Amino acid sequence: MLLWTRIVLVGLICLSLVSSGMGCGPGRGYGRRRHPKKLTPLAYKQFIPNVAEKTLGASGRYEGKITRNSERFKELTPNYNTDIIFKDEENTGADRLMTQRCKDKLNSLAISVMNQWPGVKLRVTEGWDEDGHHFEESLHYEGRAVDITTSDRDKSKYGTLSRLAVEAGFDWVYYESKAHIHCSVKAENSVAAKSGGCFPGSSAVTLQDGTKKAVKDLRTGDRVLAADDDGNPIYTDFIMFIDRDSTTRRLFYVIETDSGQKITLTAAHLLFVAHNTTTEEERMSAVFASEVQRGQKVFVFDAERSRLEPVTVKRIYTQEHEGSFAPVTVQGTVVVDQVLASCYAVIEDHDLAHWALAPVRLAHWVSSLLFTFHEPQEVSAQNDGVHWYSKILYQLGTWLLDSHSIHPLGMSVYPS
Repeated sequence: MLLWTRIVLVGLICLSLVSSGMGCGPGRGYGRRRHPKKLTPLAYKQFIPNVAEKTLGASGRYEGKITRNSERFKELTPNYNTDIIFKDEENTGADRLMTQRCKDKLNSLAISVMNQWPGVKLRVTEGWDEDGHHFEESLHYEGRAVDITTSDRDKSKYGTLSRLAVEAGFDWVYYESKAHIHCSVKAENSVAAKSGGCFPGSSAVTLQDGTKKAVKDLRTGDRVLAADDDGNPIYTDFIMFIDRDSTTRRLFYVIETDSGQKITLTAAHLLFVAHNTTTEEERMSAVFASEVQRGQKVFVFDAERSRLEPVTVKRIYTQEHEGSFAPVTVQGTVVVDQVLASCYAVIEDHDLAHWALAPVRLAHWVSSLLFTFHEPQEVSAQNDGVHWYSKILYQLGTWLLDSHSIHPLGMSVYPS
């Protein structure tokens, strides 16, 4: 099946290359205010934003109840985060089921709670409701809402907990009751929920001469540090940005290692993590940034040994940045802020994504033969936006791939 998928992909891609010219369309993202130094607790019965929950400015309209037998049940994903306590009074696991966006925000909030109150965990009292315990058109029926407390059930913390939920990126937070806080998110197909796969423009790559360069300043032909198929450091050509946005504020995951390196990237971007094998070597695989867990190992470039070393993830948190850039290299990998990452996002299979970008690499190779660059060239023809080729791949992926292979917070696709 994968072989036929690839054959169909390359056929349609080649047709697109023949009939289309290089161009860009507007890209979009979604973010929240940066976590303030001093938190202002919400007042009892206050909600943020100050509009009704099911309006466009908050979590959006109700889209229908999800049951275990409905087609949309596959939209729900279980949350087994050990840093969160699930009440699960029905003993069915229903409270653990939620949309991917709700899961990402809840996991982010769990980190904030532990940072705010050491020894205290986030507690979920209500998640997806399959028993009709809530009012009509409740977002609990879609797995888009959770009711939360702290593990110690200290009501004096709930105002601050509400604020932490806002900062974690929930689309609507309501200090609803003295017993809990209500939080909800936009639907997965909401344009505003999409975050794509990018790095902040201030993230740095290493050039072949050993100097650092901001991702936003990359030019076609720059030779940047990456990794080959065997995980060995290699310098490779930067080709282009498949997504470039200089102004939109987005929410990023910051993954920090115990040796101090930090890589900042969006939830749907792929990052290489290590898996132990029977040998002493560490096998690497690419996972979504939102799926990386503390204690896992990422690959960090050791300049002294000139090799990539597995280093343990110590902390994960979220941060907002203005501007986001998705660089593509010939190798399909890139070392950003000393940490190895994939150039790809949204699709969980790095190898498939790299294979699908073969026509782009071919075009770059032909261009380099026809036009010899004496120095890196400015990408003057590429304006802000999602590249047309990336849009085509995304649309093909939604048609040909299983829904679980595509990150629900993938890119927003707009007509050109």
